[in-house]
Amino acid sequence: MPTFFPGTERAFTLSDFDFELPESLIAQHPAAERTGSRLLDGTAATPVDRSFKDLPSLLKAGDLMVFNDTKVINARLFGEKATGGKVELLIERVLGGNQVAAHMRVSKKPEVGATIKMTCAPGQEDGLSATLLGRWPNVDGPIYRFVLSNDKGDDPYTLMERHGHVPLPPYITHSDSPEDAQRYQTVFAKHPGAVAAPTAALHFDEALFAQLDAMGVQRAHVTLHVGAGTFQPVKSENLAEHQMHSEWYNVPPETQEAIAACKARGGRIVAVGTTSVRTLESWAKTGIASGDTALFITPGFEFQLVDLLVTNFHLPKSSLMMLVSAFTGYDHVMGLYRAAIARNYRFFSYGDAMLLQRQLG
Repeated sequence: MPTFFPGTERAFTLSDFDFELPESLIAQHPAAERTGSRLLDGTAATPVDRSFKDLPSLLKAGDLMVFNDTKVINARLFGEKATGGKVELLIERVLGGNQVAAHMRVSKKPEVGATIKMTCAPGQEDGLSATLLGRWPNVDGPIYRFVLSNDKGDDPYTLMERHGHVPLPPYITHSDSPEDAQRYQTVFAKHPGAVAAPTAALHFDEALFAQLDAMGVQRAHVTLHVGAGTFQPVKSENLAEHQMHSEWYNVPPETQEAIAACKARGGRIVAVGTTSVRTLESWAKTGIASGDTALFITPGFEFQLVDLLVTNFHLPKSSLMMLVSAFTGYDHVMGLYRAAIARNYRFFSYGDAMLLQRQLG
């Protein structure tokens, strides 16, 4: 059943956010240079092909760019049950006390209390294990609580750094490599906790930052630990029935001050990535600067802070397709995607980017 959203004149169903994408356009590796990707300029009625290095020419002195400084953790771990069955864990969140919340891929779920012997990195045998405590009740879906430990008493972040693998998205078909360890991470990543990269920020390097700084474009940071739910398609045709996944975010005081100063001088807030949008608009909507957000942004949403958005191209039927449609207009977004496919833009995490302007009125 279609859902009518406030501020829109039409009803939207899940099928409205579907599109056909040739598999050849799904980027399996990053561009040779971070800034070597393409940029589809969608700020005007007709999309313009640009290089990502052209981005500074589309910004102004006094604008404030907001980046998500989360750091991707080596969240994928492999192991074996006592029966010999293979187990794969994807750590969604570190809970404290060596407990973690994790997705589990296994043929038959082990009993609560079972200890799984995890695979250690070559030459790093330290008795890594994961003991199942039960379901993690704070979110929907098959997520479980484990105690992740080793003989040395190391914390989960240390254990993942030593033994884990880069949690590449499901549409990237190769195993993680040294290239992924470097490039599936922003150059400014600071706070560990994400299982997916804030991919729009992967295009930035220090040379581009120096150019933006020289122009008088300012920068600020928020943190949102991107969860695996970002890759899950919305399943309900009636969007009102969708329950959004929850992610932890923080808007530090210095960023709050920078945003207020930008608005006061008439500058524009430029969010780099949909995770920055969700963080800023969650704070604006609730007044809560730090906590969990399950904000589901769909057409008709009233944006309070973000004026421009740098973003990659998103999965069909995803909540992110709905977010960008809400931001710059459904018809405009679908036209941009048709143009991007016709012009052979590269899609998803390692793909190209686009620049969008908030739809007014």
